[in-house]
Amino acid sequence: MKKDMTTIKQVRLNSLLDVATMLLIEKPNASMNEIADWAGIGIATLHRYVESREQLMIHLGFRAIEVVSETMKGISLNEENYEKYIPELIEALIPLGDKIYFLAHDASVNFNKEIEGADHELRKPVLHVIERLQQKGYFHPNIDKEWIINVLYSLLFLTWQQVRSGNIAKNSAAALVVNTFYHGFKATDY
Repeated sequence: MKKDMTTIKQVRLNSLLDVATMLLIEKPNASMNEIADWAGIGIATLHRYVESREQLMIHLGFRAIEVVSETMKGISLNEENYEKYIPELIEALIPLGDKIYFLAHDASVNFNKEIEGADHELRKPVLHVIERLQQKGYFHPNIDKEWIINVLYSLLFLTWQQVRSGNIAKNSAAALVVNTFYHGFKATDY
C-alpha cells in the first residue's frame, strides 16, 4: 500500500512541477507563495514536496529532462532515418516547449552538475544527427552543432508559445518549424 502512496505522491509532484514550470516561464522570479497559489495549493503543501526554491528548481530540471527524454525515446534513430529524425523530433517536442525552454534558459540547470550531465546526455543523439546531416549537406558544415541545437530549442519554445497564444495553428506548427529550421525565411534561391 505504501508503494501506491509513493506513486500517487510522485504523480502529484510531477503535476505541481509542470504547473510551476509554466508560471516560471511567465514570471521567472515568482515566489514560493505565488507558485503555490498558481498550483492551487497552500504554501505548507508545497513545502511538503520541496523544502526550498533551490530544491524546486532542481526538481524542475530533472522533470524537464525526464519528460523530454521519454518523448525522444519514441523517435527511432538509425542510419536510414537521419533525414526524418529532426522533423519527427520537432513534432514530438513542440508540446514540450516549456520544458525545452527551462532546460535551455534556467540558470539553476547550468549550475547543477547532475542536471548538466543529464542534459548533455539528452542532447547527444540530436547532436549526432546534426553532425550527420552536416556531413550530408543539409546544414552548413562550419556551423557549430551546439549553435544549431540551441536554435532548434529556441524555435521549439517560440512555437509552443505561439500555439498556446493562438497565433499558430497546432496542426501546422511542426511543418512551420521544420521549414524555418531548414530554410529560414528565404523566399527564393539566388
